[in-house]
Amino acid sequence: MGIDLVAGGKSKKTKRTAPKSDDVYLKLIVKLYRFLVRRTGSRFNAVILKRLFMSKVNKPPISLSRLIRFMKGKQEDKIAVIVGTVTDDIRVYEVPPMKVTALRFTERARARIEKAGGECLTFDQLALRAPLGRNTVLLRGPKNSREAVKHFGKAPGVPHSHTKPYVRSKGRKFEKARGKRNSKGFRV
Repeated sequence: MGIDLVAGGKSKKTKRTAPKSDDVYLKLIVKLYRFLVRRTGSRFNAVILKRLFMSKVNKPPISLSRLIRFMKGKQEDKIAVIVGTVTDDIRVYEVPPMKVTALRFTERARARIEKAGGECLTFDQLALRAPLGRNTVLLRGPKNSREAVKHFGKAPGVPHSHTKPYVRSKGRKFEKARGKRNSKGFRV
């Protein structure tokens, strides 16, 4: 075993060519969009297919409030497309009527969109309505809003670091002494 130099060395292509998930419904959507990418050559369909392959972390959920904000000022006939989940936001009182396509809707989000006179579509319905992605708005949720991301970066306690430490509790006794206040040596 080793690197096959004749065949071109190491394989540097590490992008996914299929979803890792065993979800049969996702596999059917992938089959449909593979066909659409091949036969239409549409960039929109290629992006949808690529996002369908992504891991859960790379398919962040989008809240109803964010969805409303991004769709404000767009024409009524435009369809919002999210390769991920649409979640409800109780801070929003009025939901305007809008057409939304997503992999999943939470129960409350679906109910609120439909009550407002909107539509919740699936990707196979979208393929029939907009096979080339015309009159659609492709959206994504915030990827770096996960709790885990707050702990990434420079080590906590290092100057100019805003990284959240892994602490059992936020009390007086926990990582609050030397280096954390002026009265105890120094404060970063």
